[in-house]
Amino acid sequence: MHMTSALRATRFSILDRSRVREGQSHPEALRETVEFGRLAEQWGYHRFWVSEHHSVPGVAGSAPTVLAAAIAGATKRIRVGTGGVMLPNHQPLVVAEQFGTLEALYPGRIDMGLGRSVGFTDGVRRALGHSKDDAEDFDAQLTELLEYFTRGRNGVHAWPAEGLRVPAYLLATGSGAQRAARFGLPLVIAAVSGEDAMVEAIENYRRDFRATEWGSVPYVMVSASVVIADSVEQAHRLLLPEAWSAAWSRTRGEFPVLMSPERIEREPMTERQRHLFEDSLRGHIHGPESLVIPALESLVTRTGADEILVHTSTFDRTARLESHRRLAAAAWADAPARV
Repeated sequence: MHMTSALRATRFSILDRSRVREGQSHPEALRETVEFGRLAEQWGYHRFWVSEHHSVPGVAGSAPTVLAAAIAGATKRIRVGTGGVMLPNHQPLVVAEQFGTLEALYPGRIDMGLGRSVGFTDGVRRALGHSKDDAEDFDAQLTELLEYFTRGRNGVHAWPAEGLRVPAYLLATGSGAQRAARFGLPLVIAAVSGEDAMVEAIENYRRDFRATEWGSVPYVMVSASVVIADSVEQAHRLLLPEAWSAAWSRTRGEFPVLMSPERIEREPMTERQRHLFEDSLRGHIHGPESLVIPALESLVTRTGADEILVHTSTFDRTARLESHRRLAAAAWADAPARV
């Protein structure tokens, strides 16, 4: 399959949220994530990231640095990190100590992906000891965290982090992209508000980027949902479980476990749920390789992405793993080895 030089030069990585399927336990989902990381390395992906969610029935990943340690321990070369640790939920000192420990144990392989979200509900925020207002101090929290890696802060030292180089990445949309530019950090962004808005945010990030000790040039990682199957219809069917979970969460306030497409087709939906369900099915890159690779080439060309962070969620674990394997095979079939 012929590819443009733009796609051949693009890194591909994976974000896994440790989604829980109906009939599955949270511990089993976490063990599957560790195995997924091992396979991702085998297939040639550049990095493997895990996420942070609290008190979510359908997501097992609540302690991303602990999970990252397990994945790093099960692999040898692939970069491992977080997509991301939600900084307003934690004290910057503790976050620095955790990533410093990871980097000390797995040198040169750890990424510190950081986000601005707080707990999903008031109850979760109270349990974490934080409130929505904590996200308003994100610049100060980020400054404090980064200082622990360089010189310490007010006489406090985040051993073993101080002096270690752990790349920081900022998960952002809109104005958050401007924050990444100010701090000189790599930007991780998705088309949450549509591709046009994402492209504009990326352009502004590159225009306003200011070199700091944390980054000398702009770096853009675009997060995208990608599903490869033998046909568009089969790939579309694999998207149904996550779309239904999204619709349910926005009408019931709780992100549920993934159900099979067969179950979803039997589920009654309100008019609002149907609208949200159909809306959640838009914007995914899906189908056979002959459609997915050109779509990715178009995305990279339009955004100038240095890297694509693939996130794919479905009930059928075997089909999901096969999708990622096929993407790897297609994306660098005729590409030089990645580092």
